[in-house]
Amino acid sequence: MSNNRIVIAGTGSGVGKTTLTLGLMSALVKRGLKVQGFKCGPDYIDPSYHTAVTHRASRNLDSWMLSHETVLDIFTYGSRGADISIIEGVMGFFDGKSPESNGGSTAEISILTNSPVLLVVNCASMARSAAAIVKGFQLFAEKTDIAAVIANKVGSEGHFQLVKKAIELECHIPVIGYLKRELEMEIPERHLGLIPSIERGELTPFFNRIGDIVSETIDLDLLLELAAAEPLVVKNKPSLFEKKQEKLLKMAVARDAAFNFYYPENLEMLEANGVELLYFSPLANEELPMDAAGLYLGGGFPEEFAHVLEENRKTKESIKSAIEAGLPTLAECGGFMYLTDFIETTEKKEYQMVGLIPGKVKMKSTLAALGYREISGLNNNFLLKKQKARGHEFHYSTFLPEKEDYRYAYKVKDRRGVVEEGYLKSNLVAGYTHLHFGSHPALVENWVEKCLEYKAEKARIGSWSHR
Repeated sequence: MSNNRIVIAGTGSGVGKTTLTLGLMSALVKRGLKVQGFKCGPDYIDPSYHTAVTHRASRNLDSWMLSHETVLDIFTYGSRGADISIIEGVMGFFDGKSPESNGGSTAEISILTNSPVLLVVNCASMARSAAAIVKGFQLFAEKTDIAAVIANKVGSEGHFQLVKKAIELECHIPVIGYLKRELEMEIPERHLGLIPSIERGELTPFFNRIGDIVSETIDLDLLLELAAAEPLVVKNKPSLFEKKQEKLLKMAVARDAAFNFYYPENLEMLEANGVELLYFSPLANEELPMDAAGLYLGGGFPEEFAHVLEENRKTKESIKSAIEAGLPTLAECGGFMYLTDFIETTEKKEYQMVGLIPGKVKMKSTLAALGYREISGLNNNFLLKKQKARGHEFHYSTFLPEKEDYRYAYKVKDRRGVVEEGYLKSNLVAGYTHLHFGSHPALVENWVEKCLEYKAEKARIGSWSHR
């Protein structure tokens, strides 16, 4: 693993971190470097861009959902074979779980990974004042290493030189480049159409363009010098990714443009515990693989493809019959929505889904839920027995359950209190929360154990039919 790493941090949201990050990744890839992307926090969208640019799976580094040791485990594992690791921050540099500490912030990740920080500052309509902003970030917390600055949204080369002179004079760190405000480099399709566009390669010209622009106005050679960090000291403990079992069973995983939100570590932890993953596409009307002893339905955008999912009866029927026959299943957010009776769009049109979870999902035009969640199991939840796991919610829908004989899967704690959420019946566990398995590795062991029981029962009766 290379020791070259850098954090791209911002003074706040909307200062251009993602655009700059993608531009730097593109420019460095064009130089022939192997670039590994990371994203602070639980977001799935920005890592999708990173992956498209670098051709390496980008990973989340979240110091609230995960222990510090696990964050370092993911970072060192993901950085293998890379020439440089680029960590994109979240919100402002010091913004995290609480206004009272750095917990869960980009600053905390920079300290944990001992990474130099490149601070992105919106310099529109200011010159010397930019130095005051940078000075404040330098002095606010100990142990952070703000190594350099990028001036974003400058009006001209002359404006950049004013900002550069002020910051370097007062803050004693280099300003290694700039981006002009009139370049119109806002990321296209940063909404629900993202995944299909990336998969079709439609954003490649945009990635190439911002890579070229970054190469023209940012000193990449100096960036690489600044990124040469000290070797990380990682405690010698079992890795999440250490192979614990030979192949024990097969698990079906829905993966297409409608279902694509999976933390890479979740899938890799399953594989490390002896699971062979069988990917299938509900959008392509593919049946659930017959020899699967488990099912993982991840998040995504089923509402965007509700008309197709409604018509694809072969997939729906195979999933419904398998789960009714006891297939150990985890469905998260979009997967949870897919298993309900109906999805109602913002246009008030209803589409019939799998029909396993009694109730209806209603799409909203505004955000319905956002934030971290600490969860525990209810009603003999086989995934979560007595322990707790952590995850995240982000969705534009609400679920209206049919209350009669409805059993919740989780007890969920967030900043407002504790609520019951999701749905549990037999070996089906479903809910809005995206779980990070790294927050509770025994969850994987519990799931594998239940899948082995199911597999043994199928072998006993001599049939792999899920019906």
